[in-house]
Amino acid sequence: MDHQNPNPNDPPLPSSPSSTTAILDSPLNAVGFEIQILSPHRVSGRIVVSPKCCQVLHGGVSAMIAEALASVGAQMAAGFKRVAGFHLSIDHLQSAEIGDLVLAEATPLSLGNTIQVWEVELWKAKSSSVERRDLVASSRVTLLCNMPVPKHAQPLVDTLKRLAKL
Repeated sequence: MDHQNPNPNDPPLPSSPSSTTAILDSPLNAVGFEIQILSPHRVSGRIVVSPKCCQVLHGGVSAMIAEALASVGAQMAAGFKRVAGFHLSIDHLQSAEIGDLVLAEATPLSLGNTIQVWEVELWKAKSSSVERRDLVASSRVTLLCNMPVPKHAQPLVDTLKRLAKL
């Protein structure tokens, strides 16, 4: 990711997708997911299925990825206000096994003032390209948005603002 750090008093921005993920979502980072694109209209990333996450990419990991990508996208789309997911629907269409490169992308379907709906797709890609190949999971995430950010969460919001491609 290519980031600029306009304020010299701010801590340095992460230099890699894995460090960006570590800052924004430690559970995603723990399973090896890397956030690659951050914007209010698209959040995407990738994971190589490995023993670090599981023998086969299972539904819990797919759901965690869907919820996380939709939530960070919704927060940016809501002007960096607090969001809370309250409904997740996911269809698991096929497995991804150790060594498979799985890409994920979240895009908004509806950006209302109080409710947002995001679609998230996970698919296997050929290791040499990001070409879509086989859909692994498809989900919709509905979020309540535009709530005040608690003071203890403000530093994370400030970091997200600096990382976001707006």
